[in-house]
Amino acid sequence: MDKEYWPTNEEEKRRYLEHNNDILDIKYQNFLKPIVEKVLITQTPDDIGLDYGAGPGPVVEYLLSQSGYKINLYDPFFHPQKENLKRMYDYIILTEVVEHFHHPKEEFENLKSLLKENGRLYILTHPYDDSIIFEKWYYKNDQTHTFFYTKESFEWIKEEIGFKNLEIQDRIILFKK
Repeated sequence: MDKEYWPTNEEEKRRYLEHNNDILDIKYQNFLKPIVEKVLITQTPDDIGLDYGAGPGPVVEYLLSQSGYKINLYDPFFHPQKENLKRMYDYIILTEVVEHFHHPKEEFENLKSLLKENGRLYILTHPYDDSIIFEKWYYKNDQTHTFFYTKESFEWIKEEIGFKNLEIQDRIILFKK
């Protein structure tokens, strides 16, 4: 999205509050379960994670904590604990976050710097591809979505930022440091 159309911080927060972020909502839990399950099979409960962009209802933290996982939260609007951006993590999870980045290159560089060696960055988003008719694509209708990704853009991020590995599995994108 062109910068002149970016939402203000107030507009952005207001839009996020419109989402159903109830941690006990089964539909919301089921929506996030694929990325949580990926973390459960890849990480251990001893690993320290960060839910980056956790939103007002941190469902990922709730679901992982039920399996004994420890995860810190950061969200500029709802969990602005900057101290959580000053430590290193075994993994970082971003669910429906990267499409809100205003400066993706800088954000990905920062995220990589927060990962320990061999740390993983788990992303849940809806990549764009040629099978999608953009004019009819639901994902573009959210005024806070300022950036969309394709498989090629994730490959560029891997190379440009210097991640070792990239996996793309439907809506789950996994980078390894």
